[in-house]
Amino acid sequence: MKKIGRNDPCPCGSGKKFKHCHLGKEDELTLEGMGEFSPEMGAEITTLPNVWYGRSQEMTDGLDIKQLTGVAAGVKFIDLNEYKGLPVFDQRGEGKEKEGSGGVFVNVLKTKTTDPDNLYIAISPEIGDSALMHQLAHLLDYLGGSKLMPGLAKPLSFDIGIPVEHIEHPHEFGYWLDYLQNKFDVQLDADDTIISYLYKNEMLIKGTDIEKQDKVILKSKSDRIMRFLSEKSTEIDAFIRELPGYIGSRVRKEGKEGKS
Repeated sequence: MKKIGRNDPCPCGSGKKFKHCHLGKEDELTLEGMGEFSPEMGAEITTLPNVWYGRSQEMTDGLDIKQLTGVAAGVKFIDLNEYKGLPVFDQRGEGKEKEGSGGVFVNVLKTKTTDPDNLYIAISPEIGDSALMHQLAHLLDYLGGSKLMPGLAKPLSFDIGIPVEHIEHPHEFGYWLDYLQNKFDVQLDADDTIISYLYKNEMLIKGTDIEKQDKVILKSKSDRIMRFLSEKSTEIDAFIRELPGYIGSRVRKEGKEGKS
């Protein structure tokens, strides 16, 4: 991998130059975020066959990405298992896929050298509507929202001691999730229903706050989310109990992750 230049975009996906972001704090970046991937490594991804699992073609055909985000970019879907079999795959750098449904928004640093015109999402044949929409929301958020790359939040969340989900899903992500849910009439799973609920109640952290990486502000806003979830726990559990992916109280779940 090439050395990161001072004026290059920071690998964390913040949109800032490296010198204004993680220069001198490289240890906070995950392995996948460091430097540029070689054309040979990128080609291993971009030469994988395109797939159309679930409603992937219907949803992408129904989106005018340039009109929505101001960025002309295509979307290509590749098989998740084939992607996982490549040496460039690292679960730490991709974020957590939605269990049982299979979807990962591929780090753009991996593919921009060999295919700068397209963004890649790796999906499994059994991917559900909510999981697919979740990854498309990440893609739209990256292009025309917070502009943060998902999957690179773990070091920051660990350092602050807050759930990674609070950084992975900013306010702008919530906007796109809500937009897609209404456009394609999708039944959200339990996790995405909670994100949508937090978005509609103006509880999600905005991308500008995450970009600044002010630990005091992020901890305060994360604590605010946790208090809100605790206060609304009975109400939330009532409307997610019958949804796919329900595994019990999300307050207890997030509280444990925040302490890990």
